[in-house]
Amino acid sequence: MIASKLLTVAAKLPVALASVVLLTSMQPGLTQERRPATTGQERRRPVQPTAAAPTTPVAPTPQAAEPTPPPASERGEEAKPPPRPALPRVAFPNFWDPESRPRKPTTDVGTIRFLTSGDFPPFGFLDDGGRLTGYHVDLARLLCAELGATCTIQMRPFGELATALAEKRGDAIVAGLRVNAEMRDRLDTSASYLTTPGRFVMREGARLDPTPETLAGRWIAVVSGSAHERFVLDTFAGSRVAAYPDEAAARDALRDGAVDAHFGDAVGLSFWLDGEAARRCCTFRGGPWLESAYFGEGLSIAVAKGNFRLKRALDYGLQRLAEDGKLAEIYLRWFPRSYY
Repeated sequence: MIASKLLTVAAKLPVALASVVLLTSMQPGLTQERRPATTGQERRRPVQPTAAAPTTPVAPTPQAAEPTPPPASERGEEAKPPPRPALPRVAFPNFWDPESRPRKPTTDVGTIRFLTSGDFPPFGFLDDGGRLTGYHVDLARLLCAELGATCTIQMRPFGELATALAEKRGDAIVAGLRVNAEMRDRLDTSASYLTTPGRFVMREGARLDPTPETLAGRWIAVVSGSAHERFVLDTFAGSRVAAYPDEAAARDALRDGAVDAHFGDAVGLSFWLDGEAARRCCTFRGGPWLESAYFGEGLSIAVAKGNFRLKRALDYGLQRLAEDGKLAEIYLRWFPRSYY
């Protein structure tokens, strides 16, 4: 898995569970020759703040006061409820080409039997009451409502999901499977509904934008053997790479000031930044890096090879949810600090 588990699963669910959810297969990245972690003896240049561009205040244009209209009740009108407050703006990418629209299913979809694994918060996990919940549960429910389908879910170990689908014990794996060549040989997949980009985090107060030029000669912490390490070695050739054995060590190195930046999985970092381990030390800097050669093509729903009817229905449902803003709503619900 790319992101580390963020919640504790208290109990295991029986083999079959009536509900709906998704899981994510996050495979370790490609390995490459790396440099040893910094010992703290190397002297690093301090981060210099960037001067902000001067601005000129603009005085408001005076306007004549308008008379206050009488209440609606005195005008004989029905009082209207106050408008609903707008949801906070959140960065959320559009994965769909507006010129290419999936066709609406011409027949009833019927029943969709979802297969999932429930040990990867916040995508799918058991709450304190033993109920399966998470981002993928909400996504599956929205899809079923959009398609007018009846849905069930079975929670199984991740390694058994593809086998269960092949044996027709389910119709779709809603588990965030990482799309690759091997997967395409065995399964068909829907369009992506989320990606798992890489991102830089730096200490609060740092003013550098993370580019190959600005980070030349500076220390970047990565996880040894990860796709994020390979990306930094390939793209930030002028930087010094400190390879740590796991995510916790790499993040702690940034928090404690041993390195200038850390590059890692954006999903896990979004929760670490607000957790106790970070001690409010750091923040995202720059935007997401989405290069599919390193970080995959995104999370998709898998169906049996040749099941184009269900694949087309899922593609249609996902695009409709995106157009209605519902995908962004559940993203904001489960990822309060946007990782895009």
